Amino acid sequence: MSATNDSVPILFDTDIGNDIDDAVCLAYLLKQPRCKLLGVTTVSGPVQQRAALADAVCRAAGRTDIPIRAGTRSGINLGPVQDSCPQAAVLPRFKHTPPEEFRAGEAVGFLREQIRARPGEITLLAVGPMTNLGLLFAMDPEIPSLLKRLVLMCGVFTNRGSRPMGWREWNAICDPVATACVYRARPAEHLSVGLDVTTHCRMDSTECVKRFNQTGGPLSVVAAMTEVWAEKVHLVTFHDPLAGALVFEPELCSYQDGLVNVELKSDHAQGMTHFNSGAQEKPHKICLEVKAEAFFEHYFGTCGKK
Repeated sequence: MSATNDSVPILFDTDIGNDIDDAVCLAYLLKQPRCKLLGVTTVSGPVQQRAALADAVCRAAGRTDIPIRAGTRSGINLGPVQDSCPQAAVLPRFKHTPPEEFRAGEAVGFLREQIRARPGEITLLAVGPMTNLGLLFAMDPEIPSLLKRLVLMCGVFTNRGSRPMGWREWNAICDPVATACVYRARPAEHLSVGLDVTTHCRMDSTECVKRFNQTGGPLSVVAAMTEVWAEKVHLVTFHDPLAGALVFEPELCSYQDGLVNVELKSDHAQGMTHFNSGAQEKPHKICLEVKAEAFFEHYFGTCGKK
């Protein structure tokens, strides 16, 4: 992995509207000059509200040309796991396409169409539950081989800690069957940015609102969404933005190759990601450490560009 000056075609799959970091990542992609954002797809629960939020962020960046498709509401084996989209409360304050104008269930077909139209070119960046991807890969098993790169904010691979949520990550456990499908896929490059690394990139919620408002553009909408988030959580963890930034600035992290398996048999540990660096087959790359200060400098430097 090395940085170049070439544009990067990206498809962005997200559950924007719950944790704030999805919107923070989308704002980054919109301001990253090397990002050619081919489309945004939403997943999990109120996918139409999520699509409307993505549209509001895009419009604040002056972009009405980016296709946005609402995706799958329920997990493959667990049903709905996110039945609300709290940050949709800000929609009346910003220009957006009304949620009812989006049709749920269109994301998988859209992703398939885009990837097949540009074989070997697209980076699929997924930062929500793996449902859309799991269905896509099951429906068309050739799709992973047609990707240039698959980048996930998913899993926990090192430093698990002692608490139950210390060794499982939200996107992985929302739909364990889909997560397993995604890790069984074999794209040319398969990068996972885990919770054990992203939690080193944190900022006080109040400071985030201040900096987002100062930066403006798409982050003006994200600032309002962060205010909703901050009513209950006083920290913003830049999980998804780190995954997005690594597409363009891979030197922000160190990595290790190995094999990831996903726990499906144990009820209390479904969705747990097991990483084996000594496996004979090493199709997966995980992040090991992040240069947090350099990441924040890159993030706000990119989002502050005119």
